[in-house]
Amino acid sequence: MGTKSIARNKRARFEYKVEERFEAGLELQGWEVKSLRESRLQFGDSYVLLKDHEAFLFGCRIDPLPTVSTHITADPVRTRKLLLHRREIERITVMVERKGYTAIPMALYWSRGRVKVEIGIAKGKRQHDKRADQKARDWKRQKARILKHG
Repeated sequence: MGTKSIARNKRARFEYKVEERFEAGLELQGWEVKSLRESRLQFGDSYVLLKDHEAFLFGCRIDPLPTVSTHITADPVRTRKLLLHRREIERITVMVERKGYTAIPMALYWSRGRVKVEIGIAKGKRQHDKRADQKARDWKRQKARILKHG
């Protein structure tokens, strides 16, 4: 089946310098899977919280479809558990608590019929780093225009 992107956290690449990445499963309810197939989510303000040797995704809003069953009360911003191996959780915990990194969700995608979350272990960029990235991106775009038009 391959992988198909559902959503990307574009702001994360601008705000943080990503050092390492992990792939985690996401514990979902049936209506959430149906909503994700329709790409009904807001992913930008979400973050990862580590508590009691478990990882959770906060702030990810999955809006229910209008045809969701009447006997279910859908909570669009509920806390969702991330499915990771114990060693991965311990590694992320060490980096976040001792080394001052931040765990942020980078992307949500389908992998062999299951929803996966790409978690990035990152450090926040300073203002001058963001400006340098913006300048490099603008120069790359301008260089492409110059080369295209000769």
